[in-house]
Amino acid sequence: MYPLGFLFGLGFDTATEIGVLGITAAAATKGLSVWSILVFPALFTVGMSLVDTSDGVLMLGAYGWAFVNPIRKLFYNLTITLISVVVAVVVGSIEVLGLVAGRLGSTGVIWDTINLLADNFSSLGYLVVGVFMVSWLVSFVIYRSTENEGSA
Repeated sequence: MYPLGFLFGLGFDTATEIGVLGITAAAATKGLSVWSILVFPALFTVGMSLVDTSDGVLMLGAYGWAFVNPIRKLFYNLTITLISVVVAVVVGSIEVLGLVAGRLGSTGVIWDTINLLADNFSSLGYLVVGVFMVSWLVSFVIYRSTENEGSA
């Protein structure tokens, strides 16, 4: 299992894969047949294929738009880099502060909010996807407005 665990650790979807393994193990202990248990990894595979394919199609469109013009490429790269840094800092901060709050037993409005966010990372993931979509749209609008000003 070590090599398999190492390979899982290279990806960002490790928690999901561990969840599938846990669900499968729990189902096996309750006497579910092997063929029924194999439904869980199949569903995981289908879901990952759908998400990865959708991501590929969206990124193909974004890269196609960005690399037509060097200025667009600059706007796109700056926007994605800035948003990536902000998201990484926010997610890391929530994780660290959630661990600190849990270890120290901190309470209060701020700590309760941090614990709520730390316990609901899946919802935070939807927010991150939304932020990337909105940032791309804002970058597109800013590029269009500066492009129109430059041609006037």
